[in-house]
Amino acid sequence: MHTEDDLIPISALQHLVFCPRQCALIHIEQVWTENLFTAEGRGLHEKVHGTDAESRPGVRIVRGLRVRSLELGLVGQVDVVEFQQAESGIRLQNETGLWQPLPVEYKRGRSKISDCDRVQLCAQAICLEEMLDSEIEYGAIFYGRPRRREQVKLSTSLRDKTSSLARKLHDLYATRTTPKASHQKKCQSRSLLESCMPSITGTKKDIEHYLAKAGMDE
Repeated sequence: MHTEDDLIPISALQHLVFCPRQCALIHIEQVWTENLFTAEGRGLHEKVHGTDAESRPGVRIVRGLRVRSLELGLVGQVDVVEFQQAESGIRLQNETGLWQPLPVEYKRGRSKISDCDRVQLCAQAICLEEMLDSEIEYGAIFYGRPRRREQVKLSTSLRDKTSSLARKLHDLYATRTTPKASHQKKCQSRSLLESCMPSITGTKKDIEHYLAKAGMDE
């Protein structure tokens, strides 16, 4: 079990799965650069968090809920938690019956082959389970393109992967080491492309070759 002083942002876990170097640059070296994609994502989250809580028959919606897990050593914010009336679940203040929490994460883009978004959602669910003393079987990710909600089963394998990555994240923080770059197609959409310099640091090139290619050897 971790202490409150050990807690690391859940967002760092998502960054770790997407790119360990990006994770270290942002969360260890404190390097950040805004681009169109990050600005759109930030605007989406601000819009979601800025909307008031909702109540409709059988559903109670809370936005921007702060969560943490001492087991994983993570802290963060769930974009939306839908409490759905069910046969099993938890009790809510000033409400009758039982309610099942469903965490919902909002993303500006499309569903990814990588598990980075699903791991982030799973970590949020584990935080909720720990804080509410509940069991959560499913979560959801709303993707802005094409404006569709994807249901995610919080399987044993996904939970194990999330826990393993949380340990890896704490190890990364403990060593304070930034991994070397690995140049990939997805690098072109990163806000930290110029800071990361994957085309230079991610391949084995000597300085003469780099200078020649850049036209700086004359």
